[in-house]
Amino acid sequence: MCGIVGYIGHRKATPILIDGLKRLEYRGYDSAGIALIEDEGLIHEKTAGKVDALVAHLADRTFTSHVGIAHTRWATHGEPSDLNAHPQVDNSGNIAVVHNGIIENYRALRQILEQQGYKILSDTDTEIIAHLIGFHYEDDLTEAVRASMSLVVGTYAIAVIDKRSPDVIVAARNGAPLLIACGENENFVASDAAAILSYTNKVTYLEDREIATVSINNFQISTIEKVKVDRQATELDWTLGAIEKAGHDYFMHKEIHEQPETLHNAMRGRLNFEEATVRLNGLTDHLDDLSRIKRVIITACGTSWHAALIGEYLLEEYAGLPVEVEYASEFRYRSPIIDDGTLVLVISQSGETADTLAAMREARRKGAKALGIVNSVGSTIARESDGGVYIHAGPEIGVASTKAFTSQIMVLSLITILLGRMRNISANMGSEMIAALESVPEKIQSILDREDEIKKIAELYYQSNNFLYLGRGVNFPVALEGALKLKEISYIHAEGYPAAEMKHGPIALIDEKMPVVVIATKDSIYDKVMSNISQVRARKGRVIAIATEGDTEIAQHVNHVFYIPAIKQCFTPLLSVIPLQLMAYHMAVLRDCNVDQPRNLAKSVTVE
Repeated sequence: MCGIVGYIGHRKATPILIDGLKRLEYRGYDSAGIALIEDEGLIHEKTAGKVDALVAHLADRTFTSHVGIAHTRWATHGEPSDLNAHPQVDNSGNIAVVHNGIIENYRALRQILEQQGYKILSDTDTEIIAHLIGFHYEDDLTEAVRASMSLVVGTYAIAVIDKRSPDVIVAARNGAPLLIACGENENFVASDAAAILSYTNKVTYLEDREIATVSINNFQISTIEKVKVDRQATELDWTLGAIEKAGHDYFMHKEIHEQPETLHNAMRGRLNFEEATVRLNGLTDHLDDLSRIKRVIITACGTSWHAALIGEYLLEEYAGLPVEVEYASEFRYRSPIIDDGTLVLVISQSGETADTLAAMREARRKGAKALGIVNSVGSTIARESDGGVYIHAGPEIGVASTKAFTSQIMVLSLITILLGRMRNISANMGSEMIAALESVPEKIQSILDREDEIKKIAELYYQSNNFLYLGRGVNFPVALEGALKLKEISYIHAEGYPAAEMKHGPIALIDEKMPVVVIATKDSIYDKVMSNISQVRARKGRVIAIATEGDTEIAQHVNHVFYIPAIKQCFTPLLSVIPLQLMAYHMAVLRDCNVDQPRNLAKSVTVE
């Protein structure tokens, strides 16, 4: 998997395809390639490495084609190499395919193709698709794709060109995102809208088991079973400016600094001061059902899973509901107990995370009401869930999530107020919680204004090989998230723990070379955290504390302290995570890492 771009239109295809690939670089990848239909036939060029390596490879070539496909690959089958890069081409050299996803039965299909005399040159499952289409091709590329994909088991988003059908691109989707974008005398295929926003904001999302035949002036969608589909285009409200760096060195830095605005956007129009509750339009049709729920399951992956843990604290404390947080990747391989009183919340920034999508489908199969918390309008989870709430964070380009994480926490906070007011919290408490949330953007800005303090701490510790992050209560998931951010982008080994669990193992690692980040805000368990700090200091550990403004005592017990504004205890994570994001960022920069494209990671994980 990673990024797909296709173009057919009145302009030369190569510059548009390369521009699209560059706009998809944030997703993480290891190789890139392009295929075009030129006068002399199908041309395909690809190389391991970054898009710039592909551009250099093409530098002495001139292309005139007006139709082509391109791809950035994140390896699943076969190591990163020129041979395994996409596009993959059939033995005849007529057909080129780019593909995101996993073909689960590719070994069986490979065996059949080899028995038919096909030579399989790469280690990829994608090459199998190219040969299948070649095997089925007669005189209609769409029908060849239809016949081929009916044999495939697994997830895919593909774009296909054939030199014998130079006036179309054929695209197909099952379980991996793919869209068609419409311009004037030109159309596009892409796995992500970021690739095409320079040209149009009118997109049509394919659903599972659908095929699109795309020409210069129109496109037609049908199912694998040959049922015609009519679907209205969606106009995206994202702008090109939203996916530019706007003067920042990295997208991650820009997105950290966007959080006052994105959190304001997550609240905008949703706070009901008169009734001390919130309005969430995506849940309006489900209020009766929500009033009867008896338990909540939240399922997510990675950073979204950390947000889910914070949601667990919030919902149990203020809505009085038992909550379980499940790794989406494990959820459907258990036999989760789901009854009529169970609400399932699924959290995914992209709305396309394969494990989370599969968990949601399993929950719905078992009769649960499933609500999505997603960022991407029109994404699969947004379309297939029973309802839900958009986080309105805007496009997040950095692979390491920052603004989406805090926006997810904000939405979980809003859902908590909604359910709490329906169940057991008073109007006074509701008003207090709303007022606290309303103050968050300004308080985050005050933290960002003191970024240099965090940078100075990063300069002292960026050469460390290991970090420990500790937190208690609602700040334990923040410790997990801080550790994840550091390891994702700086490649420093870091682990997050509940502070009290340190003595059950991790304490053996602590010495004068081990920096320990402790979230020690003034709350109901402050004294317990201070005791944990004493245990670290007794073993010569270096302590970096995140503390509450006005707490002068803590400075006497730690090596460094960064203060954050006071806020209602349950909403502390919205503030305490900001300095941890900044610290990870500055350490990665100091270590000369590629902050926006950390190795081996992808932004939207559409494989299991």
